[in-house]
Amino acid sequence: MIKMFHVFQNLFEYQEKSMIDHWIVHINEKNDRQKYSSNKISTKKYRWYSFLPKGLFEQFRRVANFYFAFHAALSLTPITPVNPSTTIIPLVFVIGISMAKEAVEDFRRGKLDKKVNNDFVLLWKQNEGFEIRRWKDIKVGDIVKVNRDDFFPADLLFLSSSDSDGLCYVETMNLDGETNLKLRRCLEETRNLADSPTFRDFNAVVECELPNPSIYTFVGRLLWQDRILNLSPTQVLLRGSKLRNTSHVYGAVLFTGQDTKIMKNSTDPPSKRSTMERRLDKVIIFQLLLLIILSLVSSCAFSINLGKNFKDYIYLRPDDTHGKNSIASAQFDKDNVYVAGVLQFFTCLVLYGYFVPISLYVSMEIVKTVQAIFLNMDVEMYYEENDKPASARTSNLNEELGEVSIILSDKTGTLTRNEMEFFKCSIAGVSYGTGVTEVEKFVLEKTATELSSNEIECSHPKGYNLRDNRLENLRWQEDQHKDVVQRFLEILALCHTIVVEFDSNEDNVKYVGESPDEASFVVAAKMLGFFLYKRSASSMFIRFYQSTGSYYEYEYEVLNTIDFSSARKRMSVIVRDPGGQILLLCKGADNVIFERLSSEVEEWRYMTLEHLKEYGEAGLRTLALAYKKLDEESYLEWEKRWIRAKQDIINSDEQSQSLEELAEEIERNLILVGATAIEDKLQAGVPQAIQNLASAGIKIWVLTGDKMETAINIGYACRILQNNMRKHIIRLEDNGFLQAEALKEKKNLNEICTILVSEQIQAGKVALGGQKEETSNAVIIDGKALGFVLSDENLKKMFLTLSLQCDSVICCRVSPKQKALVTELVRKDGNKICLSIGDGANDVGMIQKANIGVGISGVEGQQATMAADFSMAQFRFLERLLLVHGAWCYTRISFLIKYFLYKNIIFGFSIFFWNALTMFSGQSVYADWFLSLYNPLFTAFPVGVVAIFDQDVKSTYRLQFPCLYRQGQRNQSFTAWKLTSWFFNGIIQALLSFFVILLSYSYHSDRQNGQMIDINSVGTTMFTSIVLIVNLQMAVAIQFWTWIHLVAIWGEILIWLIFLVSTGQLPIKLSGQLQRLFVSIMAPTPSFYIIALMGTTLALLPSFAFISFFRNFYPEDYQIVQEIERKDGSCSFQKSVSMFGGKNSFDLGLELTQPNILTIPPSDAKYGISSRKFHAPENSNSEIYPSTSLDSKDLTDFQQLHSTHNNSFAKTRRDNSWNGVSKVIINKDSSVSNGISSHA
Repeated sequence: MIKMFHVFQNLFEYQEKSMIDHWIVHINEKNDRQKYSSNKISTKKYRWYSFLPKGLFEQFRRVANFYFAFHAALSLTPITPVNPSTTIIPLVFVIGISMAKEAVEDFRRGKLDKKVNNDFVLLWKQNEGFEIRRWKDIKVGDIVKVNRDDFFPADLLFLSSSDSDGLCYVETMNLDGETNLKLRRCLEETRNLADSPTFRDFNAVVECELPNPSIYTFVGRLLWQDRILNLSPTQVLLRGSKLRNTSHVYGAVLFTGQDTKIMKNSTDPPSKRSTMERRLDKVIIFQLLLLIILSLVSSCAFSINLGKNFKDYIYLRPDDTHGKNSIASAQFDKDNVYVAGVLQFFTCLVLYGYFVPISLYVSMEIVKTVQAIFLNMDVEMYYEENDKPASARTSNLNEELGEVSIILSDKTGTLTRNEMEFFKCSIAGVSYGTGVTEVEKFVLEKTATELSSNEIECSHPKGYNLRDNRLENLRWQEDQHKDVVQRFLEILALCHTIVVEFDSNEDNVKYVGESPDEASFVVAAKMLGFFLYKRSASSMFIRFYQSTGSYYEYEYEVLNTIDFSSARKRMSVIVRDPGGQILLLCKGADNVIFERLSSEVEEWRYMTLEHLKEYGEAGLRTLALAYKKLDEESYLEWEKRWIRAKQDIINSDEQSQSLEELAEEIERNLILVGATAIEDKLQAGVPQAIQNLASAGIKIWVLTGDKMETAINIGYACRILQNNMRKHIIRLEDNGFLQAEALKEKKNLNEICTILVSEQIQAGKVALGGQKEETSNAVIIDGKALGFVLSDENLKKMFLTLSLQCDSVICCRVSPKQKALVTELVRKDGNKICLSIGDGANDVGMIQKANIGVGISGVEGQQATMAADFSMAQFRFLERLLLVHGAWCYTRISFLIKYFLYKNIIFGFSIFFWNALTMFSGQSVYADWFLSLYNPLFTAFPVGVVAIFDQDVKSTYRLQFPCLYRQGQRNQSFTAWKLTSWFFNGIIQALLSFFVILLSYSYHSDRQNGQMIDINSVGTTMFTSIVLIVNLQMAVAIQFWTWIHLVAIWGEILIWLIFLVSTGQLPIKLSGQLQRLFVSIMAPTPSFYIIALMGTTLALLPSFAFISFFRNFYPEDYQIVQEIERKDGSCSFQKSVSMFGGKNSFDLGLELTQPNILTIPPSDAKYGISSRKFHAPENSNSEIYPSTSLDSKDLTDFQQLHSTHNNSFAKTRRDNSWNGVSKVIINKDSSVSNGISSHA
């Protein structure tokens, strides 16, 4: 009773404290003393009362929209030259569409919230039992029952389950993206709470940490009866996760609503703007400056003209305003020209406001959304095996995909399959396993070595591919080191967090682990006679098979588990074996384990290190295994401190630090047993994809946790590294570093590391500067060196400078935090557009830091895809995503912006020219309807169609010529030159159209009554010509014609004519100046058609001539490929093939009749390879050479031959494979087209 009194006395003291320190929950009682969140959640961005003000605020955060609002406000004043509707209607239309989109999205979120809040759960009521209640009615302290396949309604304390051992399985995909089931265990003391009587008498208090977003940690304790029970994350069931493979569980509500961990993590992902959008801001600023300059010029000219020549303007009557328009009177006051000029400036701001395209932002949003839909529908990026298509999770970055310079990639699960197989091992200094890895096969292929019969692939159980007669069939039990082998298997079978699933037959087990390599370890132990067949909350059960066929059953009591983390890089379990001996079993990264080995036991250490090096060179993932015997007394003393640290609920960070220190204390003086080697095979198509991406000018950086030897050989296997590459290795493994580290002299260690890293980086820079020939380079750096680089600003700059000059970079032994820091370094300091790709939770940081994040939906779950901008199932699809969709989207969005600039320039300058003609008086030549609908109706559809469907080069040819991708990297579609050309094209066309129409009408009057054509007729003719010019200009720009393009262009022109006819038939209040204008005046007049067509034709001719000239004499890369594409299938063509050469070089053309197929066989012996001479046919400008067996010597001879002819060399390096080549044509004629390679 005294102990009970002290427990509740402590509880009372905690309650007196504020919620700053603790979270206190009274289970099965009302919690009136503290205020908790309701379990009703809302993810809506707006409320009904906040939608309008908040929505408008969001819209007017855009500078352009703010300007348009100012423009519309000016149109409401007397100085406006246009009807206010011409500015207000487009503004309302654009903002209305954006807000409607926001409203629809918010409505969907609210609908989903309502569905979740009204889900049902069984809630315990005193004296009533379990009743059905809605989620929103749950409160802190309630007890609920959750059935199989249902989601948990709140964060619960796991009390008991239908499992007799108090276990349950949960799926946490919605929380962390992991697809593997997680095991949860209730407290031993509460697992019998399973019926109404037990809950009726159950009253307890939970003290725990405050609500926080950490889904992997939980610190708390349960005060029940006269005991204090420690709680851990395994006793917590989080909202958003689902109950699996368990009939039902009971739980007490700890956190509700916004306090749950899933809601604490529901923050918006980092906002990313594409580089093109930032360039667009500059274009908009330029247009605004142009608008201001033209308005200033107009107002100054008007003021000067007003002061000098007002007496000539007898038709202007500013005095005739009847007191209603004093501002307009001041605007034409010859006695105060300065005020008049200022007012005229604002008049011109309104009149010229159409220089800035108000509908551009909406058009871009629509176009990008449709582009994303088509990307999602691409069957070439659909992975049938897992039924997973590619997905654009955002459409904001479509065009950014076409400008990527650097790809930062994870290895495991991204380049590889993440399907682990136990392949080799080292036990007691002896290496086991005779198989050949993919990396070794790659080396054998390069050396033309055939696999021996015992190296041929054979069938094996999933997760196990070890082949060695010394271990198989339990022969290891006859080995002299059988005790060590048994200990090795013991660690494999016990040191893990595997969940054992089985049916009625215990032999048919399934191992479910949080990582594939853990499952492969347990499978390997089973195959070698150490079978884990059952696991409970506190024990693991092993069948130890003998070579005689019999087996023994052992129970190992699990005392403690020290979990794996990316910082620790190791995991340990403390067990009591059947003989009562307490053992610490540990596995982890070899460098971490070797640091903690006992110095007194050096046996097998160096042999194991040699084996680890061999395994790494073979591309295998390695771990070291060790153990330690603990005496009862020292263990109990350590366990007391361990429990005491777990009871500290003041601060989870402090608790983690205390537990880490205790783990560090006990994981010392280990005895080495051996090492494991796991093979993770490359995904299909990875080497080819990386090679094509490299040919496209994209540099590949691999950030991996593997050791350096493993990473290097994987790099060779997937073609990140090439044999002719010069490797600059930065590592911290010299004697000075090792000695300083061994002595733990921190100051000396830091100084040595900084000097070593700096010297190695400097050596790399010197080597790069001294290269006389063009050679590929690669940087390879280990995690320790990278850590010092990232902590020193000077080293950062040096490392980045070196790395950006190299073709490939491999960072080894990196942590998730280092991945994110490297990505940020490249993006910010390197000023490069980078793409990060990964598949696991440890890749989320770098995915979010990059310009573009791509998630691989693989074995490790969906957390990477949830944080990414794009997702796909296989790395090889990245090639198509970038080289095809990225390049297309880049050129399309570039064209969209340039075209909007052009069509607003031509329209705006036509207004400016007319205003100049009318002495800058602010007179508009166009009817108000024309001004309002020019952008959203008469010129919008064709440019949208082109921006969605246009293909400058078909996808097959984009993949065939990856160097075309460099167009986006160099921003060749959006250069100042191209923007300027479109800008002046608009001015020239506006000028030609304006003067052709004006001069034509000045000499003709075709109306029957002899009256001259009025301003409305001239304006209608000019507008008709502008609509024709802008839409027909599209015909030149379109690269890929379909019926949709034809419908868009001619349909837009038809819409204009229908509008002109129909509007004139409306009542005068609606039609205004257009009342019967077309039917009565324009249509019967032949000059309308002749002048409009003449103005259109003359305006388009310079543009046509300009484009034709540059296409024929200065073609771009994609235009050359278009010619190849056009001729393909109907005749042979010359395709540039590039090879490395000297300073002077040559073009090779391959005569093709079909893509990649050379069909002309060698037929003349004088061109035979045996002669090693090159004979040109008489009167021929080509060398013909049968190349069925071309080698490096042949290529050298080619080079020497053509250096004598002073031929030009194309330096686009592609695959030097000549398989299937039957004829090579080498052009000697300098007039031949430069070819793709000349531009690459």
